Amino acid sequence: MPRPVSDWITLNEAAEIFAAANIQISTSTLRRWASTGRLQSIRPGRRIFVRRAQVRSMLRPRGRRAVPASQLMVGLFQELED
Repeated sequence: MPRPVSDWITLNEAAEIFAAANIQISTSTLRRWASTGRLQSIRPGRRIFVRRAQVRSMLRPRGRRAVPASQLMVGLFQELED
């Protein structure tokens, strides 16, 4: 019987999600983030579990908005003449 999908994942699975986005994060870094509260975690036994949704949300850019072309300074994109 297949394992049901859970929002709680192991640190190895979290590291794999980061690796799939080309971000190399060690499990020791994830463990430290969990212990400091940067990642919500539970420890029902010896293993630490973090929320899949929270790991994925860390991969999304925040607060960056596109600048309309009309607001760009034209001089920034022109080559300087000798």
